[in-house]
Amino acid sequence: METLDIRLKFFMSGIFLSVAVLITGLYLCQIYQGDKYIRLAHNNRLRMIRFPAPRGEIFDRNGVPLAVNDTTFCIMGYPLDLNTPEKLSHLSKILMRHGIPFTVSDLEKTIKQQRLAPYRVMKIVPNLTMTQMAELIADYEFPHELFPLSVWRRTYPAGTTAANIIGYIGEISESELESRSEEGYNGGDLIGKSGIERSYESVLRGSPGQEALEVDARGRKVRTLDANPSVKGEDLHLTLDMGAQKLAVELLKNWKGAIVAMNIETGEILALASSPVYDNNPLSWGVSAREWNAIMNDPQRPMLNRAIAGVYPPASTFKAFMSIASLEENSITQSTMIACRGGLRFGSHLFKCWKHSGHGSLNVIGGLQHSCDVFFYQTGLRTGIDDLIKWGRKFHLGEPTGIDLPGESGGNIAGPEWKMRRFKSQWSGGDTVNYSIGQGYMLMTPVQIARLYAAIANGGKMVTPHLHAKGYKVPENIGLNPAKLDIVRRGLEAVVSRGTGSRAGRFGVHVAGKTGTAQNSHGDDHALFAGYAPAEAPKYVAVAVVEGGKHGSSVAGPMVGQMLAHLLSH
Repeated sequence: METLDIRLKFFMSGIFLSVAVLITGLYLCQIYQGDKYIRLAHNNRLRMIRFPAPRGEIFDRNGVPLAVNDTTFCIMGYPLDLNTPEKLSHLSKILMRHGIPFTVSDLEKTIKQQRLAPYRVMKIVPNLTMTQMAELIADYEFPHELFPLSVWRRTYPAGTTAANIIGYIGEISESELESRSEEGYNGGDLIGKSGIERSYESVLRGSPGQEALEVDARGRKVRTLDANPSVKGEDLHLTLDMGAQKLAVELLKNWKGAIVAMNIETGEILALASSPVYDNNPLSWGVSAREWNAIMNDPQRPMLNRAIAGVYPPASTFKAFMSIASLEENSITQSTMIACRGGLRFGSHLFKCWKHSGHGSLNVIGGLQHSCDVFFYQTGLRTGIDDLIKWGRKFHLGEPTGIDLPGESGGNIAGPEWKMRRFKSQWSGGDTVNYSIGQGYMLMTPVQIARLYAAIANGGKMVTPHLHAKGYKVPENIGLNPAKLDIVRRGLEAVVSRGTGSRAGRFGVHVAGKTGTAQNSHGDDHALFAGYAPAEAPKYVAVAVVEGGKHGSSVAGPMVGQMLAHLLSH
C-alpha cells in the first residue's frame, strides 16, 4: 500500500510539474515576450521583392548607341501552382499555340533548377517579346495564377567593333559579392565584368527598387503595402567616334594588333581597336562553361585588349624620344654629324644597321628620316643610360597612362636597376645600344606610344588618354625646349615626305611620324607606325602595331595615314 502511495505522489508531482512548465511557457510567449512573437507573426506575412535598376546606357561622341537595355518579359509563378503534369501540359499547349516552343520537359527542367522554396516566385518562361506576352495574357485559357514581369537585357549594337572598349556585364560572383558586400549587391545581380562596363560600374548600375507585399499562407501576393521604384543608372557618353573605330577594325582585319587614335591636346580617345575581336553580346546573356573555356583558351587571345595591355618593343618609333633626350642633354646638336657604314662594332659584337651598305654621314634630322640605326647607337652611347632613364621618367614611360579602362599594362622602362633586380646582372654598353633603337628590354603599349607622340606634337604636354567625355585632366607640361623639339618634328616630317614612312603620306593629309620594325622571337617582325597630322598644326595622333606585319613602312604606315585622313576629313 505504501508503494502505491509513493507511486501516486510521483505521478501527481509529474503532472503538476508539467502543468507548471506549460503555464510558464504560456506566460513567456503570451505575456513576457508577447510583443516579440506578434512582430514575428506579422513579419511572416510580409515579402520584400527587390527590383534591379536598369543600367545607364552608353553612347559614342555622336550619340551612336553602344550599350542599351532591351525590354523583355518573363512569365513568373509559384511552384505550388504548377505541381501536376496536367497543369504543365496545359501551359505547354498554350505556349506552343502561340509559337513559343516550350515542352513539358522544358518546363519541368526550368522549375527543378529554380525550386528553392514552394512559396518563392520563379521564372517559368524567359525572354518573351511584348507581342508574345500580350497574346498570352489575352488568351482566355492562360492560367490566372501566372503573371508577366518586364525585365531588361543588356545588348551591344556595335558588337565586335567596340567589345574591347565597352566590355560586358555578368552575374556577380561569390568573390565579388564578398568584396563588395557594403555596396548593396545581392546574389543574382548583374555587374560590369570588363571595359567601360566595369570602370564605370558605380555610375551605370543605378539604385534597385523594393516592394513590400502581404502574402497568404502559400506565399502568394494579397496586396502591396509599400513600394520604392528603382532608379536607372546614369547614361555615359564617350569620346569614341564609331566611324573612326569601325575604320580601325577594318584596317586590322586578318591581322593581330592594335590601332589608337587620340586628340593631342585633350587625350580624348577617338579609336581604340584591338584585333582579333570578340562579340560581347553572348557573354552578357550567358554562355556555358564549355563556351567560356573555348574563348579563354583561344590561342589568338581575342579578349586581350592589345591597345592597352599588349606590350611590344617600340623599335624605331622610339628614335623620336632618343632624339629629344639627346638634344635636351646636349649630347648632340642639330649640326652633329655621325657616319654610318652599315654597322657599329662595340666590344666583340657588331651591331648592324638595317641598311647594310650604310647611310653615310647624317645629322639628327637625317637619322630620323632614314631611320639610321648606327646614328642612334652612337647617340645612345653619348647620352648614357642614366640620362635616358631620367627622360623616360619625364615622359612616364614604364607607367600606365591612366586610361579609364581596366587591365592596362605599364610596359617596361628597363635600365640598370631593373636588370639587376630581374637578372642579377650588370647593365652593359651593349644593352644601351639595343635600348637606343627601342629593342632589348624596353616594352611599350600602343596607347603609351600614342601619348609620347602626342607630347611631341603638342609641345611637351603629357595628356591623360580617356574615353569618358567628362574624363579630361589638365595635361602635365614636362618643359621641353621648343627649339630642340622643333628639330625633332622636322625630322618626323622628313620621314613621311621623303623617308621611310612615305606611304603614310599618300592619303591627302600632311603627316609626320616614324616607322618601326620590332624583332619578334616568336615569328615575323612586328610592324609599327606612330604619327600625327596635320604636321604643321597637329590635331590628332595615331599609332598602329601589327603583330607579324614585318615592315612598319608598308603595313602600319598606311593604316595610320588612312586613320588621320579620316579624322581630319570628318
